[in-house]
Amino acid sequence: AYPPEIMAALLDEAKKLGLGSTAHLSQSGVANMNALDAVRLGLGTVTHFYGLFEALYDGHNVQPWPPGYNNFDEQQRFSQVARQWNLVHPQGSEEWLALLEEFKDLGVILDPTMTAYLASRDVMARRSAEWHEQYTLPSLWDFYQPSRINHGSYYFDWTSWDETAWRNFYRVWMAFLNDYKNMGGRVTVSSDAGYIYNTFGFGTIAEMELLQEAGFHPLEVIRAATLHGAQALFEPKGKPIEFGVVRAGLLADLVIVPEDPIANLKVLYGTGAVRLNEETGQAERVGGIRYTIKDGIIYDARQLLADVAQMVAEQKAERDITRLPEIVFPDSRPDR
Repeated sequence: AYPPEIMAALLDEAKKLGLGSTAHLSQSGVANMNALDAVRLGLGTVTHFYGLFEALYDGHNVQPWPPGYNNFDEQQRFSQVARQWNLVHPQGSEEWLALLEEFKDLGVILDPTMTAYLASRDVMARRSAEWHEQYTLPSLWDFYQPSRINHGSYYFDWTSWDETAWRNFYRVWMAFLNDYKNMGGRVTVSSDAGYIYNTFGFGTIAEMELLQEAGFHPLEVIRAATLHGAQALFEPKGKPIEFGVVRAGLLADLVIVPEDPIANLKVLYGTGAVRLNEETGQAERVGGIRYTIKDGIIYDARQLLADVAQMVAEQKAERDITRLPEIVFPDSRPDR
């Protein structure tokens, strides 16, 4: 994060130029400028969660890091993030509501990207997601593996303690987002894909499911993914939205899906959802976006997905592998 005086100058200049502003507030800087401090300076959108919990601390104004903490050790960094869940004023408290009210009065948009950290509460589930084998490039899979070099590949020795802390963290985070939505605040959908077993395209739908888990009705989720995102882009320019709703005169940005996403958001995944066919007694896949229309141009979504699968297959062939490499016990490696 920039020092507050630099942040103030940047935001002032952005406003003069008709530019929006979004910030990932660095963990190393939130003690000097939390999310509330930043939006008071003019920040329009707060992405991720950095600075939110710090603005709600009860009994601290700096996170109580353990002795030996090293912010450059990403396992420590992301493990300690979740340890904030019980450091904040509780939901419904005067402090909780005051922060939400001030955010709303300032027109702040929250862009949580919950899917980006989802593996932190269940790394085995995210590592074994059904789309990886066919749609995650081996080179991206390599990047996902625990590494002290690759950003976000921080599961060096991830424990049940860490996952429990992250589940509690999500519970508080989701309550904050849902309360903000219920108060009239705006929340958007995005994925920050390409890290932490969060593969492009699939992460966006996972984010929509997480908002439903937080308490959003699917219609509210879809509004977050469409209208609110468009408003975040056009309001700073002082212009009306050019897309984001189905309306005459706006650009046709649509997805066509043969199922009802209100009934099940999973039908928006490229892999669709699994349903038992009551007539045949067989499980089968349903849904999956058929067509994507961008600026009125129609794309065959299934063909686009097939193109990705072909890219994955070609890279596997180049490496002379048929499956993504697995993490194994040392004594079972082929060279042993």
